[in-house]
Parts: sequence; structure tokens; C-alpha cells
Amino acid sequence: MTDKILQEVTELIEAEPHSGLALNLYALMSTLRMEKSGYMYMLRKLRDLEPEQRQLAYRLMELMARGGNAGEEWEQALVRMDEAVRKG
Repeated sequence: MTDKILQEVTELIEAEPHSGLALNLYALMSTLRMEKSGYMYMLRKLRDLEPEQRQLAYRLMELMARGGNAGEEWEQALVRMDEAVRKG
């Protein structure tokens, strides 16, 4: 289970796809699927988030650490996020 983090982040991105928070979390999600590149997310980007927003990022990182960054639920969330960001 993903403890609903994918749903929370997806809904946030869909609500305001070009906000700083949405783009920051979208970038994190995009990098968390790239194991071969070492998940190259700029940690300094976490400074741009409020403490409660950073908790979302930390929960996504924890999900990756538990192996939850693969599979149908993860892929479906990414598809929805991609579409929201593209449509804006």
C-alpha cells in the first residue's frame, strides 16, 4: 500500500499543475522512477517547500525506499501527473 501518498500528490498536481509545489513534486516523482540514474533529485529544491509540503516529498521518498516506485499504481499516478502538467 502507498498510504495514499500517490493519490494526494496526484490530486495536488491536478489542482494546480504549474504551481511551484506541483512542479517540485512532479520533478521528484519523475526522478524516483529512474533507479539507473541514481534518483538525481536536487535536494536543495526541498528548501522551496514549506515544512508540511516537505512531508509529502519525504513520504514519496519513503515509498521509493520500500520499493513502491514501480507497478501499476505508480505508473497510473505518473500518467495522470504527466497529463495534468502538459495540459496545464
